[in-house]
Amino acid sequence: MERSIENIWKEGFLKSDALIAPKINDLYAQKSIHIIDKFTRMFRINLKAIVVFSFVFLLISYLVGIPIMGIIFFVTLMVLVAINRSLLKSLETIDKGENSYEYLKKFNHWINKQVEINKRIAMFLYPISFMSIILGLWFKDAEGMFLGERLVNKIMIQFPEIDLLFGIPTLGIAIVLLILGLLAFFSGRIYMWDLNLVYGRVFNKMKELMSDLETLNN
Repeated sequence: MERSIENIWKEGFLKSDALIAPKINDLYAQKSIHIIDKFTRMFRINLKAIVVFSFVFLLISYLVGIPIMGIIFFVTLMVLVAINRSLLKSLETIDKGENSYEYLKKFNHWINKQVEINKRIAMFLYPISFMSIILGLWFKDAEGMFLGERLVNKIMIQFPEIDLLFGIPTLGIAIVLLILGLLAFFSGRIYMWDLNLVYGRVFNKMKELMSDLETLNN
């Protein structure tokens, strides 16, 4: 039985050695490479921006007298950059010589892995970032006394019967713990919002391209 035109057409898209519709096949291959290359460039730029911001923030935190905040923030972001640079190297090993559909599938698999790893990191990143602000302000020098101690003294004057734990109002500790818990709980959603804000258009184009190729494959 002769093969249908539809089947021959599909093979033109999906087989690198097909003689049918080679220009269309090349077009999809070039689109696939272009989308992934664009993401890779954006990813590199984003990592470099994080590094620059970390150093600038570290310097500013020292100049304004809150070095603890800057140090914690700097170390946390450097760990984030190191992990994602390792992930980027694994992305660069994907073979561009494969047909466009397989190339996009492997890239999509890499994206899913990268997202899962960074969602786990976000569970610690956001709470640690918040704690760096709290600790930085608490240990800021305020006329020979830590700002946190000065604040507690003022609270004690207004509310002398307030409960303290390690010299800190228990209500304040409870509020901080609640915020930390919420940041950890919603960290995945916050990260996905941030991810889509930066790479959303690239991901949408990739999904459209994969949808076209899957339709032809079926």
